[in-house]
Amino acid sequence: MGYEVVIIGGGAAGLSAALLLTRARRSVLVVDGAEPRNKPAAHMHNYLSRDGQSPLDLLKHGRAEVEGYGGEIINDTVVDVTKTDDGFAVELSGRTVHAKRLLFATGLVDEVPDALRDRWGRDVFGCPYCHGYEVRDQKLAVFGEEMKVKLVRQWSADVTHVPTVDAIEVEDDRLVAVISGSERIPADALVYSAPMKPRDEFLLALGAETEETPVGPFVRTDEKGRTSVPGVYAAGNVTDPAAIVIVAAAQGAQAAGMINVDLLTAAG
Repeated sequence: MGYEVVIIGGGAAGLSAALLLTRARRSVLVVDGAEPRNKPAAHMHNYLSRDGQSPLDLLKHGRAEVEGYGGEIINDTVVDVTKTDDGFAVELSGRTVHAKRLLFATGLVDEVPDALRDRWGRDVFGCPYCHGYEVRDQKLAVFGEEMKVKLVRQWSADVTHVPTVDAIEVEDDRLVAVISGSERIPADALVYSAPMKPRDEFLLALGAETEETPVGPFVRTDEKGRTSVPGVYAAGNVTDPAAIVIVAAAQGAQAAGMINVDLLTAAG
């Protein structure tokens, strides 16, 4: 089956793009792996008019809006993406679909150690802008660069920089301490700078160029979301590791507007 646009990734960036494109009466398929990066978090923040909302609720309402305008959303796995004479073929687990344009909104993975995974997005987190206010004036431990320590002190004066995180202590479903070497540091929360890995394997396979960021190489786009591969766009954390939810949504909408113009231009 053919679509004008296939969007790979159904988070804030992907759904925002789909909303704009479906309202522009484009045929759109969103393929979602149903594993959003912020799934462990009970609330998201800094999203104007939606501050404190569950991130899963945001996606539920976003899906309904896209489908209300005729967009198609499926939970499936992308197996391969290839160029064709008139666009792209996207191989899914059970079928292959075709698209004139592609938008990757596949996000990234926080490579959190297993020992911290159960607390991630709760009292262990990476973004103080997203979670810092909720632990304001508490005892905070910080694993990461000195600038992160300086930043976290905006929320609390009781901040300890830990050079390693060897273990954590939890009591009554609450973090109470961080073990760093032979030292036990009492802590109500841990700010942990986890390595980030973009979900960009299909972008790279298509030949998308990357650029260095403070956390490693990410796919390069222009201000409208265009990659170095004609017809291929990217938005959100797959190309911008610093994008919070509202920024990712804006990037998705911006890329969608460019895709629509691109399709108009191609049609003459």
